[in-house]
This record gives sequence, structure tokens and C-alpha cells, in this order.
Amino acid sequence: MLAVLEYNLVGYRRTWRASALSSFVLPLLTVLGFGLSVGGFVDQGIDGVPYLDWVVPGLLASTAVNVALSESTFRVFSGFEWIRVYFAQLASPLRVSDMLAGHLAFVLVRVLASCAAFLAVMAAFGTLHSPWALATLPASGLVGLAVAAPVHAYTASIRFDGSLTLLFRFAVIPMTLFSGAFFPVESLPVGLRALAYALPLWHGVDLCRAATLGVAPDWSVSGHLLYLAVWAAAGFPLALRQFRRRLVI
Repeated sequence: MLAVLEYNLVGYRRTWRASALSSFVLPLLTVLGFGLSVGGFVDQGIDGVPYLDWVVPGLLASTAVNVALSESTFRVFSGFEWIRVYFAQLASPLRVSDMLAGHLAFVLVRVLASCAAFLAVMAAFGTLHSPWALATLPASGLVGLAVAAPVHAYTASIRFDGSLTLLFRFAVIPMTLFSGAFFPVESLPVGLRALAYALPLWHGVDLCRAATLGVAPDWSVSGHLLYLAVWAAAGFPLALRQFRRRLVI
């Protein structure tokens, strides 16, 4: 696993500049666009909290999900279909479980680095109101793994990259819009509200918002963490099975 992680880190050392700019510029533009521009029309705030302070923790959790998805979709698909690096790794002493765990470890590194940059932008805008804000980093890492593991399984099961577009269009975008990042989940109809609670992003949003504002989350912290851990733990064997099938083992 460590060998695969090192392989990904060595490759990322040559390409980090492309993502470093987006890691700092995109959070800044997001805070300016959603928090200040849109938030300027929300006069009363939400639950007595200014809209900027309320929305940016949700955007932090969304960033964790987006980074995890970017590393779990086209990059994984490329390893099977375009660059076919997984077949090269299979010819080495590496096991399939090493390949999968190493790549998930790299996803975790990317999520934590991007969320740390976002947290720095949040601090610059004065939206952190509690020392517990640092807890958003492990929470973001866990929500990233909760998404990355099952998406690895999905990506390993498809043959055409157009299926990834369907994933983003019919799963990722609705999850982002209706998981409480931009408006309270309680304003949704009951059916959609239940769906939002079932998706991992809402749990990350609730944890991050509670940590930055210094308030109690809607669910218990242990309940959130356990639910996200179940998503990650259930996704790993599914991904491992699909990797083995794809590599004809």
C-alpha cells in the first residue's frame, strides 16, 4: 500500500502546481461568490448566523467530496482503460488490495490538503468561531473516503467514460444541491429530506458546520462518524471485488 501511495505522490510532485492554484483560488472565489454575493441577499442569516459563516462549512465538505470524486473517477478509469497502469502494477508483487488501499490513501492526502487550504481561506474571512474548526479536517477526510470507496467500485465496473458523466449529472449534482450546503435541509419536502440524510455529504456538512460555529450538530458526532465509516468500510470490499473482476483475477 505504501509503495502505491509513494507512486501517486511522486507523480503528483510533478503536477501539483496545476491543482495548487485551484486549491487556493477556487475556495476564494467560492466564498466571494456564494458567501458574500449571494449571502448579501440573505438579510436575516440562517438560525441567527450570518449566511457567509453558515454556508462556508458546507462548501468545505463539498470540496472534500469533489476532490475525492475527481481522484476516484477519471483517474481510476484511466488506470484501467487509457494508461492501464493497474495492469502494470498487477505484474509486480503488489496485490490488488495494495493497489486499491494505496490509491485511497492518496485520495485522503489530496482531500486533506485541499480542505486545509479552504480552511485557511475561511480563517482569513473570519468565519471560524471555535477551536473545534480544526476538527473539520478529519471530518472532511472521512467524508471523502465515504464517497471515494464506493465510487472506486462504480468506476471499476464501467467500460465507457460516458458513464462517469451520468454519475456526476444524476448523483453528484443532486447530492451537492440537496445536502444542506446552501440552504437548510429542513426546507426540503419530507421525501427529499430523507434522501439527503441518507447521503454522506449531509453528515459531513453537519459536522463541519458544527465545528466551525462551535455548536452541537443536528445528529450526534458519534452517529455521524459511524455512518460515514460504514460507507467507507462497505465501499472498500465492493471496490476490491470490482478491481479483481476487471483485472481478471
